[in-house]
Amino acid sequence: MHLTHLGLPVRDARRSLRFYETYFGFDPATAQRYEDGTVIVRNADGFDLALHGGQEVGPLPAFLHFGFRLAGPDEVRALLARMRADGIAVDEHYDGPAYVAFKCADPDGHRVETYWEPPA
Repeated sequence: MHLTHLGLPVRDARRSLRFYETYFGFDPATAQRYEDGTVIVRNADGFDLALHGGQEVGPLPAFLHFGFRLAGPDEVRALLARMRADGIAVDEHYDGPAYVAFKCADPDGHRVETYWEPPA
């Protein structure tokens, strides 16, 4: 069994789609749009991200987040540098021998973690 779908309430589905396309590899060519304002987009791993537009997004619990595991620590560092250069605020940043990670917020405040850790 694999987790393959995440639904997020967002204010502006197009803006959120650009964010996830730009930084996390979701392919806008796969986007399916629905009358209720939802856009479902897929990444190369077949993970579906459902962005339900036109929603109010209230304060979220501090620990609530989801993450993307990258293949190596340098990939995490490169994405971190790119996001910082683009003005994306980084909430947390760790860079150790067994864990390299950072968390940022998407345009609606959903916390997104990007990380690498060696196989167990």
